[in-house]
Amino acid sequence: MSQTSPNTLQYRTDGPEDAPVLVLGPSLGTTWHMWDRQIPELTRQWRVVRFDLPGHGGAPAHPFASVAELGDRLLTTLDELGVQRFGYAGCSFGGAVGLDLALRAPHRVASLALVATSPRFGSPDEFRQRGVVVRANGLEPMARTAPEQWFTPGFAAAQPAIVEWAVQMVRTTDPGCYISACEALAVFDVREALGRIGIPALVLVGSEDQVTGPAEARTLVAGIADARLAVVPGASHLAPVEQPAAVTDLLTGHFAGTAHDTQSTPAAPPMPPVSAPVVPRAEIAPAEMPSGTADDSRPDPYERGLKLRREVLGDAHVDQALGDGFDEDFQSLVTRYAWGEIWSREALDRRTRSAVTLTALIAGGHLDALADHTRAALRNGLTPAELREIVLQTAVYCGLPAADSALRVVRRVILEDTTP
Repeated sequence: MSQTSPNTLQYRTDGPEDAPVLVLGPSLGTTWHMWDRQIPELTRQWRVVRFDLPGHGGAPAHPFASVAELGDRLLTTLDELGVQRFGYAGCSFGGAVGLDLALRAPHRVASLALVATSPRFGSPDEFRQRGVVVRANGLEPMARTAPEQWFTPGFAAAQPAIVEWAVQMVRTTDPGCYISACEALAVFDVREALGRIGIPALVLVGSEDQVTGPAEARTLVAGIADARLAVVPGASHLAPVEQPAAVTDLLTGHFAGTAHDTQSTPAAPPMPPVSAPVVPRAEIAPAEMPSGTADDSRPDPYERGLKLRREVLGDAHVDQALGDGFDEDFQSLVTRYAWGEIWSREALDRRTRSAVTLTALIAGGHLDALADHTRAALRNGLTPAELREIVLQTAVYCGLPAADSALRVVRRVILEDTTP
């Protein structure tokens, strides 16, 4: 196991040092051990490099802002290993990393396998809300629901040891890194870029996957020129665990054709044994103008404001606000100046702007807007305890009645948004 800096990832290698390199990327909430069942066969032909996401599997907890940042850390890790060209297989979040590498570093990736992967994972609101729940409750809610999302009911019932292993993987993950991964997935969307991928790709999906299922897999196949689809019957999201032999055969067959093109210069518990045989069924910012100088070329801040407004308040809220167009001019004013001009300034981070906004709304008695911005504050990283402290502070400076009314609103929103 490697020791890592903030710019690299925890990794391990298996197989001959002089063999072509195959990199395996994990799903969110798992560790490199999710690929244990594939290692004996894959190391016959490849030097396998597996990595953990930050804060997973005992890896140092260095949060990251985007899938691309994680991809950069992986490339730095491989550079240190002397690996320039490699095959890559990733599951779910690991597949997102593969898509990013195929788009930004195609000269490094010889061939690609995307397991349980999508060009866009759910909705931005879904993953930001997941971050709110984890920030308020820790990872226990995610751990309890992992088995039903990762495995078919029959497999979960027959393999209680693996179910417990899966739950413990999530429980032992660093919450801050899990949240950063959710926020990275919230903005990950390569649907319009798939046509630029020219790397041979295998898109592999479990037939019973309810997270990123066959429909998402077909979107990848339709968008990537040189891609083929493999559906594994009897498997859910973690197909490499549930149907290891079928997944191994598919990976071996896919990467065999590009093995010659991958030659390079040279903490969590392992998965428990399966209690019975598993049969496979196979953008440059404009320079600041001197004060008082007109800048006719300054871009309209509307689009920037709309993007930020959606990120902070959520798509559903913004769609409802834009609504039927009756207050179109007012909504344009709010989007362009409140969000495009003020919220987008860099001198204050989003957490601080949320705290200031909540205080102003409490002082003005604007309780409807307070509810909306309490939700935004949770999404911007404020905790329920911090929200209570903000209301307590306003009681001194804005008055007890205003704070009392505000507390009722804040409490209701916290209960609604942080209950798993």
